[in-house]
Amino acid sequence: MKDYITVIGGGLAGCEAAYQIAKNKIKVKLYEMKPIKYSPAHSNKNLAEIVCSNSFKSNLLTNACGLLKEELRKLDSLLIKIADKTSLPAGQALAVDRENFSKIVTEEIEKNPYIEVIHEEVENIEKISKDGIVIIATGPLTSDALANQIQKITGQDKLYFYDAAAPIIEKNSINFDIAFYGDRYVQEKKKNETEEEWKQRLKNQNKEEQSYINLPMTKEEYEKFWKELVEAEVVTLHQFEKRDIFEGCMPIEVMAKRGIDTLRFGPLKPVGFDDPRTAKRPYAIVQLRQDNKQASMYNLVGFQTNLKYSEQKRVFSMIPGLENAEYVKYGVMHRNTFINSSVLLDETYNLKNNSNIFFAGQITGVEGYVESISSGLVSALNAVNMYLRNKQNSLENNKKEKIIFEETTVIGALAKYISTPNEKFQPMNANFGILPELEGKKIKDKKERYEKLAKRSLSNFNVQSDL
Repeated sequence: MKDYITVIGGGLAGCEAAYQIAKNKIKVKLYEMKPIKYSPAHSNKNLAEIVCSNSFKSNLLTNACGLLKEELRKLDSLLIKIADKTSLPAGQALAVDRENFSKIVTEEIEKNPYIEVIHEEVENIEKISKDGIVIIATGPLTSDALANQIQKITGQDKLYFYDAAAPIIEKNSINFDIAFYGDRYVQEKKKNETEEEWKQRLKNQNKEEQSYINLPMTKEEYEKFWKELVEAEVVTLHQFEKRDIFEGCMPIEVMAKRGIDTLRFGPLKPVGFDDPRTAKRPYAIVQLRQDNKQASMYNLVGFQTNLKYSEQKRVFSMIPGLENAEYVKYGVMHRNTFINSSVLLDETYNLKNNSNIFFAGQITGVEGYVESISSGLVSALNAVNMYLRNKQNSLENNKKEKIIFEETTVIGALAKYISTPNEKFQPMNANFGILPELEGKKIKDKKERYEKLAKRSLSNFNVQSDL
């Protein structure tokens, strides 16, 4: 067995993983192809380069990403420590000086006596993983040569190219004075039904069928929404993204620009529905589809979009029933390579068909800076655990279990999300929607609910400390 652990990728997840391994006095070989070769989005020679926004999101515990950062601080995360050290004024958010952040991360990694940084593109994972433990943290822009290798070792025909996704809403934030459950045509009043019979049938069906939530719109509501949608600001894409995506997939704002009624003959068609409030067919209808097993999250059907996040919040809140919607995830359209972790990985980010290989970072389907750091930390703790178990090869150490965080923590909930089988698996960032609901009576006040979720997480927060 090799006397070191290999980490491929010097981004946020890879650097956190390398640090956590080295902290246990185990050698690390950290491979980073920069500056020999750059991806289309990278330009800085340093490690842990911040490519997009310099914000690590909110620091508040009533924000899931803020809670995740606090969990990582308790685990001595190197990158969160450096983010705090290089922070800039940003109100309640943690924003960093991106150049200084990457510079200090690079200095900390390179001066660590247990870490050897190798500037080289890895093209043969099988060779490296033979008789050794490997963490693959190559990010959403993994090189073609390495992507081909990952396809081979995972047994997947292709990696997922995350080109489009609709926003996902917390069910608890939907206004059910307007919204109603049900599938198309089942909701329509039958000719031989009285209005009383129809409403009773809907009531009974609503208790059983909760896979779709429907939001009816009047002509006036629809036309106001359409006008704001076609005039809303969109995200500017990188040139390489324009080339690689959007084939056979149209953003809803582009579809809307083809004519005022285009959406009404597409994803917002009202056919098959009657509004329970009026017993009449609505002018248009927005459908939300159940997005997780717990039915706590729903996505907007047909709403893949390239609008800026602030514009999504503003425009989609004009849809009746979503005026106070809480967004678990905004719609995105960009190139993002990731593996189908829901069938490939366990809750430690370990590959099920090859226990020597772990994955970390956005290639696993966690989305965001802090989320990537979290995955790097969890995979590293478990890689260390495996290394010590294999090296000592004693009965006592073989009894060591994997380090799996409770799903009441954000760290644990993210790991649970990416490792739970899901036919429609897509990347996810930290949000309260992936945590188990609180026991007892439902709390309607959002702030109070989030405070209790955060309190539960931190009170249950626990990790084995013997590594």
